[in-house]
Amino acid sequence: MIANPVARTILCFGDSNTNGLPSNGESYVRLAVDVRWTGRLQRKLGNGYDVIEEGLSGRTTDVDDEERPGLNGRAYFLPCLLSHHPLDVVVLMLGTNDLKSQFDRTAADIAMALSGYLDDIESTATIVAGRMPRTILVSPIHIDDSQPAYVDATAGLFDATAVDRSRQLTDELRRLAHDRRVRFADAAAVARAGNDGIHLSPDSHEPLAELITLTVKAALSGDAP
Repeated sequence: MIANPVARTILCFGDSNTNGLPSNGESYVRLAVDVRWTGRLQRKLGNGYDVIEEGLSGRTTDVDDEERPGLNGRAYFLPCLLSHHPLDVVVLMLGTNDLKSQFDRTAADIAMALSGYLDDIESTATIVAGRMPRTILVSPIHIDDSQPAYVDATAGLFDATAVDRSRQLTDELRRLAHDRRVRFADAAAVARAGNDGIHLSPDSHEPLAELITLTVKAALSGDAP
């Protein structure tokens, strides 16, 4: 089927929870398109919208992982915006991987890094003539170290402070969204981590898709955030 040429384009940019890695099982095979929240978002919005999935496992906001090159999201973000231009909505959900102990980042550090992403979105209006996309800044689900597979799955990548900082990140990103006048959505209000304490539980994809659907429609309604 040929895509709708007048469909509104929604870019979902994030990490493994946008890519669709499961929280249950050891194989970490990507969930089917009709199971992961981005695929459900496409179904809910219908063929008047084109949802672009740009999720990468391990992606950070703007720090490099020396053992896993290519995960610095900021280095790829502007080319990604330009590649998919023109965009109607950018859904941005990052921050969990920045909480790894090797990076020692606070919630405020992560919010500051994501502010740079908002600068990139604004700059696309001057780099390429066209419309400014609406932005939805999504605070990720909270890390849950009480889940049964958390210790084995994270292999010491996250220390005790990461759990608290993942909760602090919600308020920091809500404040950033308010200050920059973009839409805010709190994934942790409707979704949770599954067995590994990091990735979305199987029953979280549907409510997260519903939250983003409502937020996308509100963003495109023209009302101020």
